[in-house]
Amino acid sequence: MATKLDKIFLTLAIVEFIIGMLGNVFIGLVNCSEGIKNQKVFSVDFILTCLAISTTGHLLVILFDSYVAGLAPHLYATDRVGRPVTVLWHMTNHLTTWLATCLSIFYFFKIAHFPHSLFLWLRWRMNRVIAILLTLSLFLLIFDCLVLEMFIDISLNIIDKSNLTLYLDESKTLYDKLSLLKTLLSLNSFIPFSLCLTSLLFLFLSLVRHTRNLKLSSLGSRDSSTEAHRRAMKMVMSFLFLFIVHFFSLQVANWTFCILGNNKYTQIVMLALNAFPSCHSFILILGNSKLRQTAVRLLWHLRNCTKRPNPLPL
Repeated sequence: MATKLDKIFLTLAIVEFIIGMLGNVFIGLVNCSEGIKNQKVFSVDFILTCLAISTTGHLLVILFDSYVAGLAPHLYATDRVGRPVTVLWHMTNHLTTWLATCLSIFYFFKIAHFPHSLFLWLRWRMNRVIAILLTLSLFLLIFDCLVLEMFIDISLNIIDKSNLTLYLDESKTLYDKLSLLKTLLSLNSFIPFSLCLTSLLFLFLSLVRHTRNLKLSSLGSRDSSTEAHRRAMKMVMSFLFLFIVHFFSLQVANWTFCILGNNKYTQIVMLALNAFPSCHSFILILGNSKLRQTAVRLLWHLRNCTKRPNPLPL
């Protein structure tokens, strides 16, 4: 029987789902229509579209996961529901994180400028670098799925036990394995986080260098390149902030679920965990000039439609 708190949790999860779906469907439709119109797909549009599709799938899994957690939490202890939901959540989360990381790296190579030969060599092969990163992410996804299978097996065995404290006292080896597997799963987030942080630092260094050159040439400190640097930094910083919240919420959610089971604390953490796929799309819209201008035109059109007076009856 669902409690009042469970219904509130499910309602908030649905609100997060609707917000995230609006942003990602908008990104996908705009990029697809532009690609069909121009008969050409740019790299940034391709990454944004793939990211929108991946995030949409992630939001669908999150909605089902929230439904199970809020109305039928006992199904988590079953292999038929707990395993596929966990695997699908992990796969879509992995793809969303890596595609967002590739987008940050794309902005770095597109906007930053360094005279170093290695940077110029990588910049000319930017599409190939992105493709290599996506291939690497797929290999890491396979490894993580294998680790996740072992993690789920141990977690389900622990949940089946009636006396968790006694069971852990008698099975220290099993608990150590669970902690090791949890650490391996956490390390998966370290690589994209490091890549995004590195992109942000180099963007900052490129901005400082560009600003210094402008001052030395008496051209001022504000131009199109400076504004592009700042917009890219804001987008990467916003992603890093959401990613940090997402990462720590994931660790807390794993700990509370394994130790305390599905309760109100786990549900609260899950709401914070789902903020990343729900809010990131709007950051992408605000940071992309084409998406931002399309969104402004759409809002202006909707505003005019609501203000249009109804025709007088005959």
